[in-house]
Amino acid sequence: MSDTPIIGITSYVERATRGDWVDVPSALVPHSYVRKVEQAGGIAVLIPPRLDSADDDHRLVRELLRRLDGVIISGGADVAPELYEAEGHPTVQASRPDRDTTEMAIADVSGELDLPVLGICRGMQVMAVAVGGTLEQHVPERVGHDDHSPAPATYGSHPVHPVPGTRLAGLLGAEVDVPSYHHQSVVTHPGYVAAAWAPDGTLEAMEHPAALFRLAVQWHPEEGEDPRLFEALVAAARSYAAGRAEPPT
Repeated sequence: MSDTPIIGITSYVERATRGDWVDVPSALVPHSYVRKVEQAGGIAVLIPPRLDSADDDHRLVRELLRRLDGVIISGGADVAPELYEAEGHPTVQASRPDRDTTEMAIADVSGELDLPVLGICRGMQVMAVAVGGTLEQHVPERVGHDDHSPAPATYGSHPVHPVPGTRLAGLLGAEVDVPSYHHQSVVTHPGYVAAAWAPDGTLEAMEHPAALFRLAVQWHPEEGEDPRLFEALVAAARSYAAGRAEPPT
């Protein structure tokens, strides 16, 4: 049996143009996610959102995740405010119900299976909302600057400070500069512990202390040069796969 773990990456369905094929609905995600997984020693596969959501979302997601060794809940549009019982701020982006429904189910079921998970930006927010957490809808109103998202389609860079004693601190050390592109952040996160903060008090990472590997970051490590989060995910996925393959005693 191969020891190369298979990592699912959540994706969009968006219209894309390739040569003569114009505006064709396509399952896609920035290739930087795929590249980082492959460089870390994993096999990347895309998980498209279910466009026709039904009551059996969790059943189908469970069938999917039982075939994977790890998952990345990727970045993207704002989570719908009604999912955490909030009124929408004027800056909130149009929601993507297909991704919300599919990724909330992935967050739930991956927790049940203790499947290794890395949440990135929106993925961190999905994971928090899935356990009853809440979000800050527009960070610049509190912090008074746009360092977390300086301009459209432009990544910012700022330091974050992992919390001593956390898994994240063990991976990244006391301080690391990160590529950032977000205007929302997690406020409450039942079951998770805070794992990193920005100097302005924005929560930048959380992790589940009882899980094999269940970590989420607010920044975009797929756009940086630091491979350690992806290497840690792939290592945890390899351990998960090995444990699943062991015969029952």
